[in-house]
Amino acid sequence: MSPSRMMSPVVLVLALALGCTTTRGGVGVRPDGTPGPEDCPEDALQTMRILRLRVSDGAWTELDINQDAISPITLYDGPVESRLNTSLGPFEPGTRLYGRVWTGGPQAVVRYYEAHPTDGDKVSICAVARLSKGQLRKRPDSKPGTAILEFSSAAVDIVDSFR
Repeated sequence: MSPSRMMSPVVLVLALALGCTTTRGGVGVRPDGTPGPEDCPEDALQTMRILRLRVSDGAWTELDINQDAISPITLYDGPVESRLNTSLGPFEPGTRLYGRVWTGGPQAVVRYYEAHPTDGDKVSICAVARLSKGQLRKRPDSKPGTAILEFSSAAVDIVDSFR
């Protein structure tokens, strides 16, 4: 095998590890620093239909499994791995959710693109983290690129697009 062919898988793995994707990293940012609208990919919509996940189906999640049940927590711009605390349709507690965090606006924005059940393969989904009464609002001592939040858990809701 030629050296250039050997490098190709290495480059691919590095790109994936660094979160270099054209569909997730290329979301436009509004003037206030929040991410702009984004369509839910057709494969995720199809998967959610098959799994009978409906818009507004919800559960509770730990926002960052590396900061489980502590307060406050610090979220960083970029990829995040969360864990379901309660069932979400066919996904049992312990299912991992993979997504992205934006911290540029007054609140943290968390969008999820994949679910990884404890006993199955990753599947595409579209979901967001939410708390009522502005509870994903960043504390004033949050530094650029971070969001310090009072709570480590939030609701996660299925969506059909990101607004």
